[in-house]
Amino acid sequence: MESARIIGALARMLRNVGLAEELAQDALVSALERWPEAGIPDNPAAWLMTVAKNRALDHLRHATLQRNKESELTYEIETLLQDAAPDLDATLEDDIGDDLLRLMFIACHPVLSTEARVALTLRLLGGLTTDEIAHAFLVSEATVAQRIVRAKRTLAEAKVPFEVPRTEQLVARLASVLQVIYLIYNEGYSASAGGDWMRPKLCDEALRLGRILAGLLPHESEVHGLVALMEIQSSRARARLGPQGEPVLLLDQDRSRWDQLLIRRGLAALERAGQLGEGYGPYALQAAIAACHARALTAEQTDWQRIAALYDALAQLMPSPVVELNRAVVLGMAYGPAAGLELVDALIACDALRNYHLLPSVRGDLLARLGRMDEARAEFEQAAELTNNLRERALLLARAQVCAGDGG
Repeated sequence: MESARIIGALARMLRNVGLAEELAQDALVSALERWPEAGIPDNPAAWLMTVAKNRALDHLRHATLQRNKESELTYEIETLLQDAAPDLDATLEDDIGDDLLRLMFIACHPVLSTEARVALTLRLLGGLTTDEIAHAFLVSEATVAQRIVRAKRTLAEAKVPFEVPRTEQLVARLASVLQVIYLIYNEGYSASAGGDWMRPKLCDEALRLGRILAGLLPHESEVHGLVALMEIQSSRARARLGPQGEPVLLLDQDRSRWDQLLIRRGLAALERAGQLGEGYGPYALQAAIAACHARALTAEQTDWQRIAALYDALAQLMPSPVVELNRAVVLGMAYGPAAGLELVDALIACDALRNYHLLPSVRGDLLARLGRMDEARAEFEQAAELTNNLRERALLLARAQVCAGDGG
């Protein structure tokens, strides 16, 4: 729980994220060695911060001596001691928020690849081990370790400053932070591969990071929009899985199992986003769409025309083939499957969706609703071939079987 806070404080002192993580781990190891015998201190966080900062100061003293700057040594050490802040309780209260915020912007820096940003964020701020990250994304532990090492090296070589960007840079850099948090959440909500439909730990970590960010940047509308989206989506978690872990689609879910506390929190965050901005941004718009589902007590009560209007706004604000595909689903619900199919057919030639399993899946659903069962079966079978998630593949093949039975 304290790892990210300690790394943030040390990174501010050392201007080196990799070294900060190493020294923070040393402090945690010291606690594991000493606390069983000496007992847990009254303020464990302050104890850890003291040990970690002392180790950082030892490192800086040694580095200063190595640079043969004896004449400046006393002055530099005094400066560093002041930066270490002897009043540790006050430090924990006053500096932690800024340090965590700086650490978020470092881990999600655009100089890093998307994969590196995700891995480094989960390692530094989520506290996940390389093995846990590898398991979550179904890659080898060596691959994750390599990404993290390269990310730290890239940050050091680029001399990325340990700071929150200035006003003119904040929006662009904040977008990177939000993107990483949302990528982590999406992988947890609908796993791209493997035998699990969901990976709840990733959802929990993304939501935790989003809540922290909302507390640190309370006047940024889109931060609250993203938190609102994740809160409302998370409210469905219990209803999204059947008894054997199989997927349960939105319209088939038992809405009495939706978490009303998370829905209320999401709606409150969405309201804050609306109060802060001149209009909804992309995350707030998606949260508003999720809110339409959350407010409907049954699937039949869903205001599909309202959702269609929100998707029209999202398509204008953030045009993409995936948004258009989602919009086709909504058009099919609001105005009939033929309207949705017309838009889907226009997307078939899109290169970005060529191997995207949800394109034939959506087309299959619309065709089935039009009674074109043989065509629908073929689409579901193609979608099953394209997905890497075993649970989703089983669902799609089951839907293909239903079409075969109805069409035969």
